[in-house]
Amino acid sequence: MFMCILFVALQTHPQFPLIICANRDEFHHRPTEAAHFWPTSNKLVAGKDLEAGGTWLGVNQQGKIAGLTNIRAPELNQNDMRSRGELVLKALEDDALNHDWLQIHSRFYNPFNLLFGDEEQLQCFDSRKQKLTRLTSGFHSISNGALDDIWPKMARGTQAIEQHISNHPIPDVDALLTIMMDNTQAPDEELPQTGVSLEWERHLSSVYIRHEEYGTRSTSIILKDKQGKIHFTEVRYDGKGRNLGRDEFVIEAAS
Repeated sequence: MFMCILFVALQTHPQFPLIICANRDEFHHRPTEAAHFWPTSNKLVAGKDLEAGGTWLGVNQQGKIAGLTNIRAPELNQNDMRSRGELVLKALEDDALNHDWLQIHSRFYNPFNLLFGDEEQLQCFDSRKQKLTRLTSGFHSISNGALDDIWPKMARGTQAIEQHISNHPIPDVDALLTIMMDNTQAPDEELPQTGVSLEWERHLSSVYIRHEEYGTRSTSIILKDKQGKIHFTEVRYDGKGRNLGRDEFVIEAAS
């Protein structure tokens, strides 16, 4: 399971202290269930990977958010590792998740970044570096390398989202979805070198990846307001970029 890119606006908007825009990239043939309320005690909302049972991004009624990206390092990947989607569920269901647990258990998974927490304490664990970073107020991006790396699509998306949020008293979900559908590819001289072919570096260099075999399957926009209410929007796509459906959820803050 993969999720290509995730943008975070933390404490940058007076009404919405946490805003997340994320694209999930995956093989189009991999079975997936759309975002929905899971039958758990903490009212988890997330999509579901039907092959391994985990998820790539979710929220719960306690106001916690978790999301995962793989770290693109083919030389480090091994067969028979656990599904990284388990980690998102762990972060949403277990308040005891911490640096020690992640350091001990990350060896059972191929390399990943795990974002988890809320607007008061949002953290990102890089399993390759074995490093847990607390995010500061501002705009951040996570793709398939390090937190706030300098990949062109990370810079391009961050700039567009920052401009939108800074200029709108209420963030426009449709405008954010449009930003997340930017399929502009980076010039060859700006491409990162992540161990895949030049052709695939080109395909993977855009915020939105349109490819009939592997590409952007869904976009999620999460707005958490200062009262603790979460607005979660998910839009799904096929390999030609056609809209397969849209769902919206409101998660009230737990009393």
